[in-house]
Amino acid sequence: MNTDMETTHKRTYICEKDGERLDVFLSAAIGNCTRSAAQKLIEAGCVTLLGVPVKKNHRTTAGEEFEAFIEPPSPAEAAPQDIPLEIVYEDSDVIVVNKPQGMVVHPAPGHPDGTLVNALLAHCGESLSGVGGKKRPGIVHRIDKDTSGLIIAAKNDRAHLALSAQLSARTLTREYDAIVRGAMKNRQGTIDAPIGRHPVDRKRQAVTEKNSRPAVTHYEVVEEYAGYSHLRCRLETGRTHQIRVHLAHLGHPILGDTIYGSKKREPGLAGQCLHARKLKFIHPTTGELMEIESDLPAYFKKHKGTVLLCC
Repeated sequence: MNTDMETTHKRTYICEKDGERLDVFLSAAIGNCTRSAAQKLIEAGCVTLLGVPVKKNHRTTAGEEFEAFIEPPSPAEAAPQDIPLEIVYEDSDVIVVNKPQGMVVHPAPGHPDGTLVNALLAHCGESLSGVGGKKRPGIVHRIDKDTSGLIIAAKNDRAHLALSAQLSARTLTREYDAIVRGAMKNRQGTIDAPIGRHPVDRKRQAVTEKNSRPAVTHYEVVEEYAGYSHLRCRLETGRTHQIRVHLAHLGHPILGDTIYGSKKREPGLAGQCLHARKLKFIHPTTGELMEIESDLPAYFKKHKGTVLLCC
C-alpha cells in the first residue's frame, strides 16, 4: 500500500480479494481515507479500471488494478503577500481586480503562493469574506491561470452570499473576448452542451453526457480575419474551462490554448487569448446595477495585430 499522495495526483492499487465493496477496499488501501471520501472519489469518476471510471456498486475481483486520482493536500491557510494589483473598482463590500495572465486565483497544489488571494490578503487585510474558507477568502468566482481579466471578490460574508446568489440565478453577467482559429459558421449563436471531466485525461474537461453538468455559452463575432475570428462570449453557466471546452468542441479552439487546441505553444503567448472584459452585477448594498469593463491587455492586442498581419 502506498499512502504518499503529496507527490502525484494518481496512485495505483491492486486488489487481492474477490467480492469486496470498492469503497471498503479503497478506504483501506489509500490510508487516511474514510469510506465516505472513497465513495465521493468513485462518484466523481476519479477511480478507474483499465482507464474507465468504475461504478459505485462495483465488487472487486482479485488482481484488478485500480487507478485513483487524488488531489494532494493544499495549504491550510493563505498568507498575505505584497503583490501589485490592478484595482478597477473597490468599496467596503466588493473589490474588482484586473487579473494578469499567468496569475493563479487561489493557492492550490503546485501554486502555494503568489496568487490573487495572497495579494488580496495583503491589500484588504482581514476585510475579506470567510464564506470560501481560509484557502479562498473573498473569492466569488474564478478565472483560469492563463486567462486575463476582471474578477470580483467580496469583502464581507453578506456581500459574498448576495453575489453567489446572483451567480446561481445567472444575473451576474460575465463577458469574455477571445481569438479563435477558423471562421465561424454563424455570426452569433449559443453553445448548449454539458461539461464534465474528460473520460481519460482527468486534468481536462470535455463535452460529455456522463457525470456532467449543463453548460451554456453565448457568442458573437466581433471581427473576422484570414483563418481567425475575434469573438465575444457571455457565460450563462460557469463550468471549469467552459469557454475553452465549448469553442474547441465547435472546432474553433482559442489561440494559444495548448490543452484544448494545438499542443504547440504560440510564439510570444504565455497562455490562451482569452480575456474577461466585462462584469455586470447588482451591488449587494446599494442595489445599483454595476457594469465594469476592462480594456484588452497588451498581449491580446499584440496577437490580434499579428493575426491581422497574416491576412
